[in-house]
Amino acid sequence: MEWLSLQWFDWNWIRNLRWEYPQLLYLLPAVPVLFLLRSALHQRDKQYIKISSLPGSHFMNWVTLLRLVPPVLYAAALALGIVAVARPQTVTSQVDRFSEGIDIVLAIDISESMLERDLLPDRLTAAKGVARRFIENRVQDRIGLVIFAGEAFSLCPLTTDYELLNQYIEDLRTGMIQEAGTAIGSAIAVATNRMRDSKSNSKVIILLSDGDNTSGNLDPYTMSRLAEAYGIRIYSIAVGRSAEAPGDGLQRIASENQYYRATDNSALEKVFSQINQLEKVKYRDSVYSEVKDFYRVYLMWAIVLVIISLGLKSTFMSNVLED
Repeated sequence: MEWLSLQWFDWNWIRNLRWEYPQLLYLLPAVPVLFLLRSALHQRDKQYIKISSLPGSHFMNWVTLLRLVPPVLYAAALALGIVAVARPQTVTSQVDRFSEGIDIVLAIDISESMLERDLLPDRLTAAKGVARRFIENRVQDRIGLVIFAGEAFSLCPLTTDYELLNQYIEDLRTGMIQEAGTAIGSAIAVATNRMRDSKSNSKVIILLSDGDNTSGNLDPYTMSRLAEAYGIRIYSIAVGRSAEAPGDGLQRIASENQYYRATDNSALEKVFSQINQLEKVKYRDSVYSEVKDFYRVYLMWAIVLVIISLGLKSTFMSNVLED
């Protein structure tokens, strides 16, 4: 808005202003009082000569009224000066939300036994599906992927590129690791190594397997304690309902009893849903307030009105001889 615009005096605009010194606005009612008092004193001090009506007296009444314009403008300038000193402002608040993401490593068993069909269409395919849906529900988390059978490998580093991560998960199949077995201890070690230097306040391993540790030289329980030392929590999920479904092994490595048993597709979905609820993303709000000051606008209006008032003093609107 240009400062000369009358929109500065629009009531909808004025009522939305914030005032730095609102107490000064109580002086505004004093302005018309001072104007009337000055006018009364001025009239009292004038000496009148009563004369009969003359032609053109109607014109003289208009001149008398017009002579009030300069003092009225001066009073308005004084009021605007008070408004300017009260510091009219607008405040615009902006809230920026930052998510404190979680670092998550999915450790998925791809041994031959994951082709069992007690989950549909098989354990591995069911696990891949719930893993992808789990990723869809995460926001700004860095997620990595570790696969294991007789050995363990990091297939995808921690990333927020969920499209890339989902492609890795989609391509999972048995036989990607030639050595047979289930190296749970190695899987925990590889996942821990991925996150040990992470600065995240929350670090999680979600390990999904259908068997006890049968391969590798690293003890799963020892590796789980190492992960705990790095501030990493472990969720262990036992998949399948056959005799090979794990028991004490996966229970021992789970942090704070975060061990789950999924004997069918529905149970596996519920497990990941529960983990999704437990590992909530934390948000931090930063509030910024932008303050704009508009005292200059009203001060300029006041100056303009004073200049106009002084200019009119030299016209027929003011009786120069009386001042």
